Amino acid sequence: PPRPECAPQWHERILAEMPEICLTLLIGRYAQRRYLPDAKANLTETVRAFGDYGPGIMPLPHPSPRNQLWLKKNPWFERDVVRELRRRVRALQQA
Repeated sequence: PPRPECAPQWHERILAEMPEICLTLLIGRYAQRRYLPDAKANLTETVRAFGDYGPGIMPLPHPSPRNQLWLKKNPWFERDVVRELRRRVRALQQA
């Protein structure tokens, strides 16, 4: 897990320096718990419900090699979530 003092000490300061953020990737359960007050019961449910969080937020699993089993068990992730993430990034590049 991230060190407990980091987010309270740094996140607001850093985010204040980047006022034009259009897409936030919430990678892993720790980020999702911190920034999604209405996160689902677990990472899988939260990621599957990515459309519930608006166009500027994408909850994602951590890209660790240890998550390969999760990716195999959840083929909808690549089909639905990754496809939508690519679409959103392309739209931002064209804006």
